[in-house]
Amino acid sequence: MPLAKILLYYVFTPLADPEAIRLWQRDLADSLGLRGRILISNDGLNGTLGGDMQALKRYVRRTKDYAPFKGIDFKWSEGTGLDASGLSLDFPKLSVKVRDEVVSFGAPGELRVDATGVVGGGEKLTPEALHALVAERGDDVVFFDGRNALEAEIGRFRDAVVPDVETTRDFVAELDSGRYDDLKGRPVVTYCTGGIRCEVLSSLMRERGFGEVYQLDGGIVRYGERFGDDGLWEGSLYVFDGRGSVDFSDHAAVIGACAGCGAPTKRTANCPDASCRTQAVVCASCDAVACEVHAAA
Repeated sequence: MPLAKILLYYVFTPLADPEAIRLWQRDLADSLGLRGRILISNDGLNGTLGGDMQALKRYVRRTKDYAPFKGIDFKWSEGTGLDASGLSLDFPKLSVKVRDEVVSFGAPGELRVDATGVVGGGEKLTPEALHALVAERGDDVVFFDGRNALEAEIGRFRDAVVPDVETTRDFVAELDSGRYDDLKGRPVVTYCTGGIRCEVLSSLMRERGFGEVYQLDGGIVRYGERFGDDGLWEGSLYVFDGRGSVDFSDHAAVIGACAGCGAPTKRTANCPDASCRTQAVVCASCDAVACEVHAAA
């Protein structure tokens, strides 16, 4: 019986012809019956794909055959399932696009990339190295969430700083506001889902005078694979596909609170108004309040 899996991956590397890469990646993924999203820019590749495990394995092998993509760290997770045609239930279609940025901070001119990756980013920490840093430096270590505020509502590192941002593009203005200048003399660990957002964020922070900046290598996904819910992570991991969120164990804490009734929940839902693109943390009984909550905010 086919197994449904999801791949999460990215690589920063200079690409001379992003459009040619787009056509190749689109044709490759489509020929294998994969669904999901792939973004390409002059600075690299960022993707999330779902489908049959064997098809995804073929995709990985073919993608790694291209020398600049040989070192991609592909992260695997369980998919919801496959439809009667063998297509992923977690994504409605396949989308492969060229963008100015592979992750949209709205600062393409600031990012510097060479064959080794992002230039001037924070020091990468494995999950084990992260624990060693916390053991050595204690409460002086600051966890800085590189995701949107909604994502952090259902899961985050303990005592993390969570910027009040709705989109990744809001981070530059947040950093430039001076709101976090008091952290510039402390060790700051940026983190995000799979590593890509915090890799860019760490470079933006260093450019703005944050002296000791780290990034969690492989993001929350790699940390969860290593320590599950028995470390410094609390709650569920928000994901941008049909699953909504994933847990790392059978004893994951529920730290989200329904915006309507306050009940504990890890569930997020789109605003019921088709013209509104907002999401909120709401239990199944309070879906209708998602739009009202956004309007009140």
